[in-house]
Amino acid sequence: MTALQTPGAYTAGYATARGVDAALADAYIRHTRIGDPDLDPVIEDVADLTGDQLQRGIRAGIERDDEALRQAPRSLRHFFEDKVEPPAWLDFEAHAPAVRAFNVNAANVLVAFVCGVLIEGFSTLISKSFATTGRVLNPESARRRLMQNNRHLMEVFFPGGMERDGDGWKLSTRLRFVHARVRHLLANSGAWDVEHYGTPVSAAHLGLATTVFSMRLLEHAALVGAVFNEDEQASVMQVWRYTGVVMGVPEGILFVDRDHARRIFEIAHLCEPEPDSDAASMANALIGAIPLTAGIEGERKQRKVMKLAYRLSRSLIGNQLADQLAFPKMNTMGSLAAFRARQRLQRFVQGRQKVRLNNFSQLLDISVYDRPDDRYRMPDHYLSARSNPW
Repeated sequence: MTALQTPGAYTAGYATARGVDAALADAYIRHTRIGDPDLDPVIEDVADLTGDQLQRGIRAGIERDDEALRQAPRSLRHFFEDKVEPPAWLDFEAHAPAVRAFNVNAANVLVAFVCGVLIEGFSTLISKSFATTGRVLNPESARRRLMQNNRHLMEVFFPGGMERDGDGWKLSTRLRFVHARVRHLLANSGAWDVEHYGTPVSAAHLGLATTVFSMRLLEHAALVGAVFNEDEQASVMQVWRYTGVVMGVPEGILFVDRDHARRIFEIAHLCEPEPDSDAASMANALIGAIPLTAGIEGERKQRKVMKLAYRLSRSLIGNQLADQLAFPKMNTMGSLAAFRARQRLQRFVQGRQKVRLNNFSQLLDISVYDRPDDRYRMPDHYLSARSNPW
């Protein structure tokens, strides 16, 4: 890709990134112009379906209801028949160490996920599509988004979760459809500047997200007290590599292993512009949703939890990024060490099995579970406030 085809927002960063790794920088920028080559044409083809018709077709494909799927448009049928086959390298046995380690470390992983991973994700232009749709701009929508993220994380690491009939696979495929639908709505809204920002919910951003959800999750989780051995770390990477496939990440921007994920992450962040006000709004909205998600009542208790979340987040992402996101100024010295000490004490007092059970209960409490009739609803307007619930 030539520099002339670079979306305007990436021009300066792309030039810097090419000086570090030209091939990977080219790949990243090329994918800012790509969405989901397999699913986007399908969503275009079924754009005239009613919400109920689209929901029934998606549900039939994901739930393997062959009779109902036969009533769906041909393009949708062919997608589920031809485009969801697992890659040759997939080995579900390689996921087992990650599943075991996640359920022991779930509490720490959740802290790393919310205070580190999601915040870093929103520091990029990933935040722009959320800001444009208004999906995470108020406390309730931010709470729902956080609970949806928690549910997805939980199901991906549930035993058998990424197998064809597992809820991790189903939720990842649903997200693929949501992304394609939002991409279609934004592209036809007149509210998205393709020449400046590239394709909304681009393949580049999905590829970057998988590196944050895997490699960066491991790094942040270790800082807050999670313990993963080398086999478990490699297993986490394989879980998220396959999750990326299910979510439609093209091979050209999908990581192979942890080192490759780190390289993509670094080059992507060189390409991305500095966080703007939308990124700051999204990041602060997520922090503000933490007490609501946890069911904490009382203004004083909520402020206390938010203060801890800001402190841990600043410790994880660093002062420079925290300042760019307009996080409150605070001293973070010793914060991570103190948090790790509390987690080690909990493990010692409660024991491994009790911690695992408590973690599972906590995950259930802070995850969103929609009714079966609502599970596969799609947005029908690019503005969240004007869309039917989904």
